Amino acid sequence: MRARSGLPLTLALSAAAVVGYASGIELRAFQIRRVDVPVLPMGARPFTILHLSDVHLTPNQHDKQRWIRELALLRPDLVVNTGDNLGHAAAVPAMMHALEPLLRLPGVFVWGSNDYFGPQPKNPVRYLLPHQGKRGSGPPLPWRDLRTGMISAGWRDATHARFRLRVRDLDIEVAGVDDPHLQQDRYPLVAGPVDPAADLTLGVTHSPEPRVLDAFAADGFRLLLAGHTHGGQLRVPGYGALVTNCGLDVGRARGLSRWGPGGDPAWLHVSAGLGTSPYAPIRFACPPEASLLTLLPRTAPG
Repeated sequence: MRARSGLPLTLALSAAAVVGYASGIELRAFQIRRVDVPVLPMGARPFTILHLSDVHLTPNQHDKQRWIRELALLRPDLVVNTGDNLGHAAAVPAMMHALEPLLRLPGVFVWGSNDYFGPQPKNPVRYLLPHQGKRGSGPPLPWRDLRTGMISAGWRDATHARFRLRVRDLDIEVAGVDDPHLQQDRYPLVAGPVDPAADLTLGVTHSPEPRVLDAFAADGFRLLLAGHTHGGQLRVPGYGALVTNCGLDVGRARGLSRWGPGGDPAWLHVSAGLGTSPYAPIRFACPPEASLLTLLPRTAPG
């Protein structure tokens, strides 16, 4: 009987070690995901995009703020922020401080549910259950203050907007929608075929819901950026994500893939993001990340 008594203790200690690692070490192990995307016209010079998402910042997360500020040292050509910046009602000054060096660069953004509404306590097990399309909301957040700060610095709000940017020597057509996670996306407001003269066509959304990705791809947008999934947040080593918290398949929970029909579909990049809800501060086998996309010329016309 004694020989068996050590097994439950061993399992308990192992579980405690995993939780301690996931909530302590990995949660602060910020990484940069570097991805090459062959999406530019033939002959174009490489162009870099810093993709930020799901910061879920609270005022006391000083290490995260410092790390975000240092991303400016990468000197990206464009910053794209796909939402869920705020994790606390008093986090706008901290978020502006974190972004301040990046706000000197060209940037665009859309909003996520955790820009509009604060997190709320819930059973973490619910995160592992199938997506039901029903979403509660916490207390309102001061997203308008954050919007004012980013726009005042020169960034463009792509929420239900479509516009052109000239960055360096590229003509970029941008379109974005409000958060599909809250079912606030209204793609018809930005619908229509892309201009074939544009050097880069960029579709931006917080949650990578297939209906929105399909619409972007059908209109000819070649690069689609999204966040929301946290990369699965709790990944099984050797297997990957168990959930995406949206309609996207788990194989695309983070990183680069192709999206759409035909022989030359759009490129989709999903950021695993930099944070979590303060009520579920755990990441496992899925370090917090920002992504540096290096856009390269296509190898064939199209």
